Amino acid sequence: MELIKRFFKESKGSFFLFGPRGTGKSTWLKSRYPECIMIDLLDPELQRSFTARPERLRALIEGTPDQHIVIIDEIQKIPQLLDPVHALIEEKPHLQFILTGSSSRKLKRSGVDLLSGRAAFRSLHPFMAAEIGEHFHLSNTLKNGLIPVIYSAKNPSESLKAYIRLYIKEEVMLEGLVRNIGNFSRFLETVSFSHGSILNISTVARECEVERKTVEGYIDILVDLLLVFFIPVFSKRAKRAIVQHPKMYLFDPGVFHYLRPKGPLDKPEEMEGNALEGLVAQHIRAWIDYTDTSLKLYYWRTKAGSEVDFIIYGEEGFWAIEVKNAKKIHPVDLRGLKSFKHDYPECTPLFLYRGQETLMIDNIKCIPCESFLKTLSPAVLNTAL
Repeated sequence: MELIKRFFKESKGSFFLFGPRGTGKSTWLKSRYPECIMIDLLDPELQRSFTARPERLRALIEGTPDQHIVIIDEIQKIPQLLDPVHALIEEKPHLQFILTGSSSRKLKRSGVDLLSGRAAFRSLHPFMAAEIGEHFHLSNTLKNGLIPVIYSAKNPSESLKAYIRLYIKEEVMLEGLVRNIGNFSRFLETVSFSHGSILNISTVARECEVERKTVEGYIDILVDLLLVFFIPVFSKRAKRAIVQHPKMYLFDPGVFHYLRPKGPLDKPEEMEGNALEGLVAQHIRAWIDYTDTSLKLYYWRTKAGSEVDFIIYGEEGFWAIEVKNAKKIHPVDLRGLKSFKHDYPECTPLFLYRGQETLMIDNIKCIPCESFLKTLSPAVLNTAL
């Protein structure tokens, strides 16, 4: 398969590169830096060697003086390596270290020094629709997602199943993060119902028949593995009473589709609507990270029930976005945007739907969701917005 060009841009100096497993960190690095010192800590032999003697890193670098770029893949496997990395950055400023990982919080909790600000933090997300271009198909994406290792597979459904099992086996079981893998598996199914919603930990605990603290620990694991993200509520200059809790999303619609139990009482269009909202959320997060702006992503919900799915706010702009999995637009669909526009006349309201026409209704621009996603690119800040 032809290598898909990513929007991600590296830092000039040393940097951490974080992202869930399968998002293409290693593939991108090997393509971008074909000549470098590459240390893959997923290799059991290398992992044992550097765990026993972290100072071996210095010997390896000094033994290859013609190489100035050092890539350490999955650095969270051996956090102790950050000490010699820190020392080498101080002593040899011509060296550039690129440290990849699938858990930044795991590194922080280990108590190691994250290079005292001498390395930037960058994130690599699943594919964006604009990266795929004409090969992007919204319906397929809502089912299989955009994780590169899944997208490029001959059988995405089977690969997605293996991907979830990989996380449970390698990242959870082998790391000893949970005592009862059965409880954790049931938790994954239960928490999928909270995708795109405020997470009620007590309800999840009751459904899983475990204690609240156990669920809190499970949530921490998902955050550690970058499998979920939370969007805070927009509260700047609030004129109404608003809710205080963030919304939770699984990081990819394919993961959501696989984990979400399905049965006679589940409406396919409802599940697809949740997947669509999550897909837009992950695209906006990637777009913000890749444009390297001051923009932040929020949502808005009043205690009276008015809601807008996404608020993008920063020095570069102010947008309110509502997403609906419907081919027709009804007046009630625009009610939340109108309420928010009334409170914040400075914002630009956008309505994304599954229709084919771009319309202007009551000063609200209504855009086909697939077109919006295909156009959303960091090349020009306001391409789609």
